[in-house]
Amino acid sequence: MKYRSIAMLIFLVSVSLVNAAEKGKHLFILSGQSNMKRMDPDLSFSPTVVEEFGEDNVIVVKFAEGGKPIRRWYKKWKPAEGGEPQATGDLYDRLMAMVNKAIQGNEVETVTFVWMQGERDAKDKHDQVYAESLNGLIHQLEEDLGRGDINFVIGRLSDCVMTSSHWVAIREAQVKIAEGSKRGAWVDTDDLNDGLNKKGKKVKNDLHYTVEGYKILGERFAGKSIELIQKNAQQRDVPDRK
Repeated sequence: MKYRSIAMLIFLVSVSLVNAAEKGKHLFILSGQSNMKRMDPDLSFSPTVVEEFGEDNVIVVKFAEGGKPIRRWYKKWKPAEGGEPQATGDLYDRLMAMVNKAIQGNEVETVTFVWMQGERDAKDKHDQVYAESLNGLIHQLEEDLGRGDINFVIGRLSDCVMTSSHWVAIREAQVKIAEGSKRGAWVDTDDLNDGLNKKGKKVKNDLHYTVEGYKILGERFAGKSIELIQKNAQQRDVPDRK
């Protein structure tokens, strides 16, 4: 009886491991402008998701460029008025080249898009079309990956320029998009830009975050990503955004 119980235990563990392997990997796509570029995923983001899912079950791809507007990602971007400037989507293409290379030969169970951007669009006063553009970017990613179940986490703009109505409008748009979808979430960054930056200088409400701020940002992104994956585990291929 004892040996039979041990054999059964080994069998159940083996089945569990096989099922886990069949489910595939969790893909995390990190992109945006300078505050994403300055965040090192190896410092806090990757360790957190690896601890949750296992090193062999996680793929993290990050590509970010400082000071760039969303039209460098969203190919159908249009200004509220006129025909200029125009969308290029060139940064998105570079991102997807990295993603496609990383997932080649792998079965992907979940995809989570982590986005930290909007400062440039606020500066250029393109807040009127930001919500439509960000939603469009997420749909664009879904279409290119052939999925309707992409989770997304948005880093809301910090409290750096609260005197700007354009800045505030983009903050509000980011929250609305995230809270309007069961696959969306957002993280607060208002407390990440007070303290010491990488040069050892004390900053307050700075455009960029402190050394500790970037570490916390990675932890928050990872935490929200894990929450969404767990919450939507039974909802694959069931989109809920129009």
